[in-house]
Order: sequence, then C-alpha cells, then structure tokens
Amino acid sequence: MLRAISFRLLSLLLTLLIISVAIFIILEVLPGDPAAIMLGTSSQPDTLAALRHQMGLDQPALLRYLTWMAGVFSGNFGVSYTYGVPVAELIGARLTVTVPLMLMAITLSLSVALPLGVFAAARQRGLVDLGATVFSQLGIAIPNFWLGLLLILFFALKLGWFPAGGFRGWSEGFWPSLQALILPAVALAVPQSAILTRVTRSAVLDVMNEDFVRTARAKGASRNRALWRHVVPNALVPFVTILGLQISVLLAGAVLVENVFSLPGMGRLAYQALTQRDLIVIKNVVLFFSAIVIVVNLIVDSIYIVLDPRLRASA
Repeated sequence: MLRAISFRLLSLLLTLLIISVAIFIILEVLPGDPAAIMLGTSSQPDTLAALRHQMGLDQPALLRYLTWMAGVFSGNFGVSYTYGVPVAELIGARLTVTVPLMLMAITLSLSVALPLGVFAAARQRGLVDLGATVFSQLGIAIPNFWLGLLLILFFALKLGWFPAGGFRGWSEGFWPSLQALILPAVALAVPQSAILTRVTRSAVLDVMNEDFVRTARAKGASRNRALWRHVVPNALVPFVTILGLQISVLLAGAVLVENVFSLPGMGRLAYQALTQRDLIVIKNVVLFFSAIVIVVNLIVDSIYIVLDPRLRASA
C-alpha cells in the first residue's frame, strides 16, 4: 500500500512540474512583455526597464524558471507589484478565509448529499426520491454566484439574519466571522450537493442490483442492514471520485462567490491580481490552486485503496 501511494505521489509531483512549466511559458515566454502588460501602454521607458530588472525579465528564460522554482520550494514566491508585500504573506492571509469557506461548503454538501441520495435510492419513486430529483435538477441549473445574490437579497437584506458581504477577520470574534461565511458556503454547497446527490442515488441503485446484496438478503439480513452494511460502502467509490473532481469546481466557484460577497480569500485575490495585471501573484496563485487539486487527487487515490479490497490487495 505504501509503495502504491509513493508511486502516485511521484506521478503527481511530475504533473505539478509540467503545470509549472505551462504556467511559466504562458505568462513569461509567449510573445508579449509581462512588464509592459503590468504597467500599461503609457509606461515610461526607464520605469519599464526598472520593472523588467525587478522581475528578472532581463535574464534568460531557463534561469528565470529555475529561480522561480527554487523560490517556490523555499517558500519565497516573490513580491507583489500591486500590494508591495511578499506573495507568500498574501496567500497565507487569504487562506484564513478560503480554507474555512471550503470546509464549510464541503461539510454542507456531504451532510445533504449522502443521506438524501441514499434514502432516495432506498425509497425509489417515493416522495423522497421525487424531492431529491427536483433538488438535483434545480441545484445543477442554478449558478452559484446567482444563488449567492438571491441569498443576499432574502437572508441579508430582507430578513437581516446574516451580513450581506465583507469579512472583518477572525480577530473580531468567531461567531461574527462564521456568520459572514455561512451564506457563501451555502452558495458553493448547493450545486455540489445536487451533483453528489444524483451520483449517490445512481451508485446506490447500481449496487442494490448486485448478486452479493441479494445473497445477503437471502441469508436473512434486513433491508436496512443490507443497505448500510453492504450497499453504501460499495457505493462510496464513485461518490469519492466525483467528490475529488468537485474540489476543482469549488475552487473555480470560490473566485465568483468571494467576489459576490466581497470576501478577502484566494478567489478574490486571483481576480484582483488578474484585473490589476499582477502577473507575479497570478503565476503563484494558479500554481497553488493546481497543487491543491493534485493533493486532493492523491488523497482520493489513497481512499480508493482503503475502500476497495481489490485495490488494497493489488497494492
């Protein structure tokens, strides 16, 4: 098992290396002067030359890439041109918002999708199944940023239960900070839970038709025991697959949702860096997002080995 995980870790590190090369080529090697893009067309030649020297653009491309990679592995991502602070500090500060938001969204998605999908499959063509189908269709159809606007209009502006946006920081207290993240977490969680509910229902229905389930029922296992002891554990494999894929969708959705709610997270940092043409920040934020997706894939592969005895035996 350890050998299999080590092999997957090596392959994912290679993937991250390829991604870093692609990011570097797109932002710094392809035609176009990154310094001129950041300063705009009205920049003075001496200012442009100073920024090119600051960014190391007067050095060979290979040396610039190796310098960037050495900085990444040492935790030195460079200094933001817009903010004038190290990019590592920017990312660290924004993670205190994005990480709790992502964890809340994932927790809400799992708490809704798993029980709803299982009960919908167990009571096929019943009221719960009908409700799960309607919820899945609506959740998939509604964009998360538009749902966020609806939540602001109803729960923040009309009812006044939650703030309409902004984040004052965890130093202002746990509950006020948590309140500021509830509506964005719901906006992110609803589309994901809709997809996971549909996947869970389909996976449970497929496993319920397997021979080993009928054998368990023939040996005297009750319907609920066969469902939770035999069906659900085997249905978790496709569920975990889609959950791992949805992490990248959550990251993309966070860019929109954090801007809708004016949250100072990683998504808003990526958007601001893009609009302000801060290529140093863009380069490192995209690499950081890629690393998160790669780590999640590694975790999903490890969970496969734990859930599936066949994979565990081969590993």
